[in-house]
Amino acid sequence: MVMAPTVKVVLGSIAFGIFWILAVFPAVPFLPIGRTAGSLLGAMLMVIFRVISPEHAYAAIDLPILGLLFGTMVVSVYLERADMFKYLGKLLSWKSRGAKDMLFRICLISALSSALFTNDTSCVVLTEFVLKIARQHNLPPQPFLLALASSANIGSSATPIGNPQNLVIAVQSKISFLDFLIGLVSAMLVGVLINAIILLCMYWRLLSVHKDVEDATAEVIAEEDVTSHRFSPATLSHLSPSDSQEFALESMNIHSSPSLRGHPGQAETVRNRLTSAESEIQRVPSDAFESTRNSNASKDVGRDMPLQTKEEPVISKSVESSNGHFWPLVKLLLDEKKKRTLSKICVYLVTQGMLVALLMGLNMSWTAISAALALVVLDFKDARPSLEKVSYSLLIFFCGMFITIDGFNTTGIPSKLWDAMEPYAKIDHAGGIAILALVILLLSNLASNVPTVLLLGGRVAASAAAISAADEKKAWLILAWVSTVAGNLSLLGSAANLIVCEQARRAPHFGYNLTFWSHLKFGVPSTLIVTAIGLALIRG
Repeated sequence: MVMAPTVKVVLGSIAFGIFWILAVFPAVPFLPIGRTAGSLLGAMLMVIFRVISPEHAYAAIDLPILGLLFGTMVVSVYLERADMFKYLGKLLSWKSRGAKDMLFRICLISALSSALFTNDTSCVVLTEFVLKIARQHNLPPQPFLLALASSANIGSSATPIGNPQNLVIAVQSKISFLDFLIGLVSAMLVGVLINAIILLCMYWRLLSVHKDVEDATAEVIAEEDVTSHRFSPATLSHLSPSDSQEFALESMNIHSSPSLRGHPGQAETVRNRLTSAESEIQRVPSDAFESTRNSNASKDVGRDMPLQTKEEPVISKSVESSNGHFWPLVKLLLDEKKKRTLSKICVYLVTQGMLVALLMGLNMSWTAISAALALVVLDFKDARPSLEKVSYSLLIFFCGMFITIDGFNTTGIPSKLWDAMEPYAKIDHAGGIAILALVILLLSNLASNVPTVLLLGGRVAASAAAISAADEKKAWLILAWVSTVAGNLSLLGSAANLIVCEQARRAPHFGYNLTFWSHLKFGVPSTLIVTAIGLALIRG
């Protein structure tokens, strides 16, 4: 590609530089506006500087990617309401055989859930579960938090819906869901295993220490707190450590309420009626007991009267005192329980149907949107509370990023850089694959993984297509694998890492600070080893 005029190159570079600074450092002192606003600013500058036209900017927005991202986020919201992540939390501690067993379990559950529900969502919903369980068993949190974040990144590489960069790759490459899964699943599974072994080698002594003195904080952690903590996974800004503090930690309707305990002042609601029913159930036996005790105090009046004869009027009187609302409210309680069970079944069936449709090769964007709308319709109530949990800031970030990257591509700088590097990055020999992987790894940590995919994707695929069609597909899968695992290199390399760090630091009563250097000490060897082994297992 020929270089653009000098003025356009300079102005386009300035706009891209502003976008890059705010994408990598969203809270810079001179312009602390965050990643989402930074991407919009970069896009606007590309148009204002006339690097691209307004029509070109609109055309740069990839609607299929936005549709797929939106659909998967809505499905995640309904899965959270259906207690899917509560059950995943239970699996972490179910019949655990010690610290090492728990570490392997966290790695496996984190990887599999990330492949299906995205890595950011898995980290949001599992971080406090992991932290609470570690504190409850008086175990050091650091290896478990590292296991959660790193395995979430590795696991998300296996499917197109596992992370945002895979969404981009799947749509641009037109690789089917099944082919994508087959190509990377073996690398993912082996990578998770190697990652767990590295963690065990680094923290073996720490995990083997038996402490006789129980942690004082563990005494106040109830089992239901560990397995019933609720999150709203799609509410987070998936890409900003500051926005990751704004998670919605409570549900918006009766189906996502952790219990049926009502609160005064919420009159004329179903929740309050259910609470009244629960109170009646608890009060009637109490009244009956009190009345029976009072009747026993007057034994000289009816000592010869049978016990059953004396108790029946008391219980009957107690039931009558409920003003005729006792049994209708009990029935209402049972009906609500049935409705909730039926709602869960519908959510799980629709999600399974979506996965089957994706495996059959149907259009991924429309499949995800259809599943999301099916869940909205089957819920049969106002969808606003659920749709409000979608991370619209992430969708806006993607819109701005599409425009900014497309504008930077028109300057000709990325093409010139790739032309200089292409002869050494051919994927038909091991040396070329190693150089390509190293470039992707470095760029993913310098410019973030999604911009890296947008900048390199078409060029890497075109270079590989000149060799063979099979090599073109393999090139896309290499890009997906390396750009995803590269997030484990440092704490700033992946939004999932930042989510785990922020969630752990802000956890009430048992917070933990996962530092940059402690992550880097593990991240560098893990990333290099897992990336290298995975490259040998990718099936093009």
